[in-house]
Amino acid sequence: MADTAQYLTLGIDRELFGIDIRHVREILDMRPVAHLPHAPAFLLGMIDVRGAGYPIVDLRTKLGLPRIQPTEATRIIILDVPMNGRTQGVGFVADRVFEVTGLDDDTTEPAPDVGGRWQSNYIAGIGRKGEAFIVIFDLERLMASDEPLLAANAA
Repeated sequence: MADTAQYLTLGIDRELFGIDIRHVREILDMRPVAHLPHAPAFLLGMIDVRGAGYPIVDLRTKLGLPRIQPTEATRIIILDVPMNGRTQGVGFVADRVFEVTGLDDDTTEPAPDVGGRWQSNYIAGIGRKGEAFIVIFDLERLMASDEPLLAANAA
């Protein structure tokens, strides 16, 4: 039997995203973040997890969405992110986390080619679960940009 890819599904605003479960270390409740001076807007700061420091990225800001106050559903996902030939521990703040799941038919499609200057290289693929689309992150490309990804080319 072939291995089925598994994804941690999370919500940002009204959209559904997925992260390959192989990159996920743990999921934490939201906690206070120590801010860093002059950090990029998407970098909230640092947290301590069992004696190790992790930079915390606000996925809303990274995706060009407005920042909101955390809710009871807000979570920090601690990940092993491939960056520049090495693996970096990074925390992503998500509005909510749903489940670990496979995709229907275990397949993804590439981001649609609609022309224009849409920055979609952070999308590893788009899968389906029932009626919902799940945008699968390419973590290395997501972290490579320091511009908001959805709003960067809106003008």
